[in-house]
Amino acid sequence: MHDLYDIERVVPHRGTLRLVDRLVAWDEDSVAVELRVPHEGPFSHAEGVPAWVGVEYMAQAIAAWAGCRARSAGREPSIGFLLGTRRYESRVTWFVAGALLRVEATRELLGDNGLGMFRCRILEDGDELATANVSVFEPPDAMAYLESTTQ
Repeated sequence: MHDLYDIERVVPHRGTLRLVDRLVAWDEDSVAVELRVPHEGPFSHAEGVPAWVGVEYMAQAIAAWAGCRARSAGREPSIGFLLGTRRYESRVTWFVAGALLRVEATRELLGDNGLGMFRCRILEDGDELATANVSVFEPPDAMAYLESTTQ
């Protein structure tokens, strides 16, 4: 069984921009995190949180997976990039404030160049609310990559 790290140790997002609350499980190919949909926050409305924010929930679940892999190898988690999604489908328009959501991501592909594709879903009480395929990129040196793209 893999160590269940504190979410702060594996996800680089901080403050109100960290949208996932807890690492539930992870292995070499998948991860599960939980979050309580906030009543107040950068995406909160009277109706809850818009379903399109689910893409970021999925991206942060993938970040947790990458962070867990880094920690288990004795490295610090690095910065990754959300490249896009395919077929994001949601059965709901809003995630209701106070709801406990489980976000799962399963690795479909991960290249040596840092490009990856994950099959993701968001559940509430076992009911699937949203699904997508999420593309990500984790360069070997994120800061060098960022500097090279701004020149």
